[in-house]
Amino acid sequence: MSIPAQSDGAEASSTDTKASGTATLSKDAAPGETLLKVTGLQKHFPIKKGLLQRQVGAVRAVDGLDFEVRSGETLGVVGESGCGKSTMGRLITRLLEPTAGKIEFEGKDITHLGVSGMRPMRRDVQMIFQDPYSSLNPRHTIGTIVGAPFRLQGVEPEGGVKKEVQRLLSVVGLNPEHYNRYPHEFSGGQRQRIGIARALALKPKLVVADEPVSALDVSIQAQVVNLMDDLQEELGLTYVIIAHDLSVVRHVSDRIAVMYLGKIVELADRDSLYRAPMHPYTKALMSAVPIPDPRRKSAKSERILLKGDVPSPIAPPSGCRFHTRCWKATEICRTTEPVLLELQPGQRVACHHPENFEDQAPQDTVLLTAAKEAAELVADEVLAESAETSAAVAAELAEETAEASAEASAADTPADTAEESARENTPAEASDAGSDSEAGSATGSETESQESTDK
Repeated sequence: MSIPAQSDGAEASSTDTKASGTATLSKDAAPGETLLKVTGLQKHFPIKKGLLQRQVGAVRAVDGLDFEVRSGETLGVVGESGCGKSTMGRLITRLLEPTAGKIEFEGKDITHLGVSGMRPMRRDVQMIFQDPYSSLNPRHTIGTIVGAPFRLQGVEPEGGVKKEVQRLLSVVGLNPEHYNRYPHEFSGGQRQRIGIARALALKPKLVVADEPVSALDVSIQAQVVNLMDDLQEELGLTYVIIAHDLSVVRHVSDRIAVMYLGKIVELADRDSLYRAPMHPYTKALMSAVPIPDPRRKSAKSERILLKGDVPSPIAPPSGCRFHTRCWKATEICRTTEPVLLELQPGQRVACHHPENFEDQAPQDTVLLTAAKEAAELVADEVLAESAETSAAVAAELAEETAEASAEASAADTPADTAEESARENTPAEASDAGSDSEAGSATGSETESQESTDK
């Protein structure tokens, strides 16, 4: 099933956008190519107190995320309540302004785009909200709610907005004749279908679904999940599905990211993650999944009960954030934060002592080597700065010493000259005096000889 009318409207709108000079996004990403890339994403909510509302701390809801979403895939994000999943979803759709980091959509940096720059991106990135009861305006009809994206983007579908909205309602399994009804006339599952229809109105490339079935009955959850799965195949959608129900995530996801206290601790292909989780926290989550038939021998698994509460995101633990509840924690876990590394093809984990890893030494070695290299880099920088400082100080001292020597030499020159002159003049005078004495003596002898001859 396709949406030809919307495609024409989107093309017309795209032409109008180019004509008005607004920047447009790049071409569609090919299947398997990176559609969304997140680097170092952070969101800290400030805590302010006092009359002047001075900041005294911050809630580190998202504290450094690195991942990518490929075109046509479904990335599931799981974790305990309060780990930052929903905040991450609102950040990548730019409903929240990030504190730090970078968000790239189809190779374009959208981290700090303004309202005008975000307008074309809104057509390609949509969000399905968690609560179908509060995400729909009770004062608007279904036709107004689903048709809102067309009005906001200035798009006029072929055949009119009403016809397109009715077609979208039929796509998500609702009666098109319910166009003029209000949200309170529908059940929870039907309301969530209305939210899905609204998200699909502009034929987006990426849909972020925040707990799309958590507020629904179990019997309705399967219908909504299957609907999203069918729409992905028909329309070529890319999903980021945020959930805490691991069975739902396993059914719909291609890859799964596990979050704990604002960070991704494991990112892996679905089958690898469920078959052999490597992070202790992931293993604990998997052990909490209900077993359909406990009597089956193959269904028996070890139950892991984590001790203690989740630490506060205001003051997260040093080193590995899970070490306060981990049964494998050692001293390195308390002092050194693990790096998210790919230890096996398609499986990345941030742990010093990963599970289901045959050779424990390489992981420790890699992590310690990375930490050592980082420390050596810092040490080299410090040594380089120290060497530069020492060289500058030595040069300055040498210059001062040279100046002092020159001044001392200039002060000693007159005395040395006088002394040398005295040394030079004294022998000459003595020589002259001796010569005069010898001359007088010779003259006296000569006179006496002459007198003697006369006699």
